[in-house]
Order: sequence, then C-alpha cells, then structure tokens
Amino acid sequence: MVVIGSYPIAILMCFITMLCWGSWANTQKLASKDWKFQLFYWDYTIGVLILSLILAFTMGSTGTKGANFLSNVLQAAPKTIMLALLGGIIFNLSNILLVAAIDIAGLAVAFPIGVGLALVIGVVQNYIASPVGNAAVLFTGVAGVAVAIIVDGLAYKKLSGAGQKTAVKGIVISVLAGALMGVFYRFVAASMSTDFVNIEAGKFTPYSAVVIFSIGVLLSNFLWNSIVMAKPFTGSPVKYSDYFKGSFKLHLIGILGGIIWNIGMSFSIIASGQAGFAISYGLGQGATMVAAFWGVFIWKEFKNAPKGVNPMLALMFLLYIIGLVLIIVARLV
Repeated sequence: MVVIGSYPIAILMCFITMLCWGSWANTQKLASKDWKFQLFYWDYTIGVLILSLILAFTMGSTGTKGANFLSNVLQAAPKTIMLALLGGIIFNLSNILLVAAIDIAGLAVAFPIGVGLALVIGVVQNYIASPVGNAAVLFTGVAGVAVAIIVDGLAYKKLSGAGQKTAVKGIVISVLAGALMGVFYRFVAASMSTDFVNIEAGKFTPYSAVVIFSIGVLLSNFLWNSIVMAKPFTGSPVKYSDYFKGSFKLHLIGILGGIIWNIGMSFSIIASGQAGFAISYGLGQGATMVAAFWGVFIWKEFKNAPKGVNPMLALMFLLYIIGLVLIIVARLV
C-alpha cells in the first residue's frame, strides 16, 4: 500500500482534507433548490463508499509497504471491524444533523459551530489517546478555535433575517452535530495499526479502516436518515418514492458530495501516520474556515447582517487562522 513518509507531505494532505471537508457542502447548497436534504443525503453516502473502494483497490493495494487491502480485511479481528463500523454509525448521525443545520442556518453558521466544536473535542480526545506534538501550543490553537465558535454563534443571532426560534434551533442542532462528530474519528483511529509499515495483527490499514467506516455510514443511513425523513426538523415528511423522482444531475451532485468528503477523510487518516491523529484531525477540521468563507463570500448568507456583525466575522476568521497555525506548529516545537 502507499505509505506517507514525510511530515510536509502529510501536512499537505491535511490541507487537502481541510479543503474537501469545507467544500463538499456546496453540493448540498446546489441541490437544495430542488431537492430535500434527506434525499441528497442518500446519494452522499453512496459517494462516500465509492471513493473508499477506489482508494482501497488502488493506493491500498499497491506498493511494497504495509499490507494489501483484501488480505488485511480478511485477517481483521471482530473488535477492529466493530470499531470502524461504530465510527461510521456515529459520524453518520452527526453529519445528518450537520446537514440539517446547514439547511436551517447556512454554511457560515453550521460549520464554525458544529465542526469547530468537533475539532475541539476531537483534538483533545485524540491527543489523550496518542500524544503527538507540543501540548501547550496545540491546545492554545484549540482555544482560539473555541473562541471563534462563540463569536460565530453570536454573529448569527444578530442576523435580522434569522428569527429567534430559528436561530436557536440552528445553533442547537449544530452543537449536537459537533458533539457527536468530535468522537467518531477516535473509533476509526482505534481500529488501525499505529505502525503503517508493520501492520499489527488483527488491525486495519488506513485504507481498510475507511472502507469499513464507509460501510457503517451507508448501513446506518437506513436508520438515521429514515427517522429524519419521517420526522424532519422543518417542513413536511419526505417519502422514499421522492428519491426516484430526482434527475440524474441531482443524484450525481449528491454522489460527488460524498466523494469530495471522503477524499478528505481518507487523506486525513493516511496522513495521521506522520502527523499524529490529533494534528491530522484538528488541521482537517480547519474546514470550518473554508466553509465559512463559502457561506459568507459566495452564498452571501450574511448579506443582510446589521451593523457590528462584519467585524465579528472578521474576528472569527482571524481566530481560526491563528488556531490552525498553532495546531500545525505544535508538531514542530
């Protein structure tokens, strides 16, 4: 399999993760004009699985290091399989909540609050399990991100177009999404060998872990998404038959969204061998800044904001940038 042996290359992959995780939701925004987010999400989970299999049978099955994808999956211990599946199940619930929050509050709110909270929880959890990097620098960066989350939430509540109940609902769902998203990565990491060259018996390679994780995402969708279809946060219930009324273009947009997201997930997991799980996950979740950029400058979600909101948004971006720089530097000092 392909193994990354350089920290700078690992950081580059984490930046790609950040761009992918921060940009995939644009596909939801594109589809939402004609398509309920619950219907979009079925195609999204299919895209997640497709990308994982493509990487497993290419990068995960070539080269002289590590282990071949198929042989690695066949020797995996039951506990290893369950950990990766559980990671997918937890992620899927958190991501459905995030998608719902985007539908209610927009990219510039759901991501900084939900994914920003996930960054804080995930970095702390992964550092405790695998302490790589300078703790003081790393957690100072995390603190900067935490303050940015608070600033973004306050800015959203000041939006004249957001009713008080809608604002509260958007923030609460974002927080729930973030709390769950902050823990899923640790389950996937725990299913993997800590040494990507000499794979531990019964453990997964990064490529195998992502495939089983993706299967967990797709299978759990029959539970989580079915519930949200029957009991949506806003609007009327969504029928399964509506899915088959969608155009080829709408289905393709959803699949593309899943592929983009899982490029980020796969690169994050692969890069963790050099960067460490805490830094790899934390830097990838800088996606919050990318998504906020899309929401503020491209989708114009704050175009009717009252006086005082724009400086708060500028402060949010500044705090995120400082936090991300510190997370990167933590591995070097």
